[in-house]
Amino acid sequence: MSLKVVGAGLGRTGTHSLKIALEILLGAPCHHMVEVFAHPEQVPAWQAAAEGKDVDWHGLLANYAAAVDWPSSAYYKELADAFPDALVLLSTRSKESWWKSASSTIFAGISNPQARAKFNPEWLTMVQTMMKNRFVSDLTDAEACMAAFERHNEEVKQTIPANRLLVWTATDGWGPICEALKLPVPDQPFPLTNTTEQFLANQGPPPSIRTE
Repeated sequence: MSLKVVGAGLGRTGTHSLKIALEILLGAPCHHMVEVFAHPEQVPAWQAAAEGKDVDWHGLLANYAAAVDWPSSAYYKELADAFPDALVLLSTRSKESWWKSASSTIFAGISNPQARAKFNPEWLTMVQTMMKNRFVSDLTDAEACMAAFERHNEEVKQTIPANRLLVWTATDGWGPICEALKLPVPDQPFPLTNTTEQFLANQGPPPSIRTE
C-alpha cells in the first residue's frame, strides 16, 4: 500500500476527524498518533526521524493509505518526497483556537510532571525530541507555540506545489477533500471526533502508552 494523502496539519486541527474521514474515503487505515499508541513497536522509527536519521517511510507506513496528525505531520516534507503522488493536506484553524485546544489537551499532558509519569518513557522521549527539533521545546509558551504553528503552516504553503496542496479546515467538510481525491462525497455527515471535551473526558493517554 502507498500513501495517497500526507497530512501536514499539526495536532488539534481536526486530525482525528480527518483520520476517520480518510479511512471512509480510502477504505484503508490512516496513520495518526493513536496508531503509535496501538503499535509501540513504531516508536524507534519515529525516534530516528526526530533525530534527523534516515527512515524507511514505505516500510513504516506500509499498512496505511494516509497519514495525519503528529508525528507524521512533522515530517511532511520527507513523506511528500517519499510518496510523490500523494495529496498533501494541510488542516488548519486560527492560531488562537488551536492554542486553546492544544494547550488544554496534548500539551498539558506532555508538560505536566504528574501526567508525564503515566507515559511510556520511549514514547515520551520521541515526542519531546520531535517537538524540540520540529516545533518548540517549551509547550507552555503560548506565543512561541502560536508563532511555530503559523510558521509551520506558511512553510507548508511555500514548500508544497499548489497543484499538490489542499488547505482545509474542519468546516470545509467532505467537499474539498473528495474533489482533490476525485472521489464521490459519502452519504453521511463528516465525522466530528476527539473534541477538547471528549479528549479531557478520556482523562489522558490510552492504556497502551502508559507505563503501568
